[in-house]
Amino acid sequence: MGIEEEIKELIISSLELEDISASDINEDEALFKEGLGLDSIDALELGMALKKKYNLVLTEDKKKNAQIFYSVKTIADYIRANN
Repeated sequence: MGIEEEIKELIISSLELEDISASDINEDEALFKEGLGLDSIDALELGMALKKKYNLVLTEDKKKNAQIFYSVKTIADYIRANN
């Protein structure tokens, strides 16, 4: 399983998205607002799950974090570059 698939499964399990499967999540699609429609509470929960699984360290820069969390692909790219 590639890192993108792992992230999709992590999104589903950590946010308890029961009506969605990994294949329903497009790697390039926005996760917040449009796209998957996640909100700021989801971002916190997902951030904690990513930190636990990948030792992910986020910055204090909200704009940078928004870029990292834009899509499954951007999260995967960040993890690859920083682990």
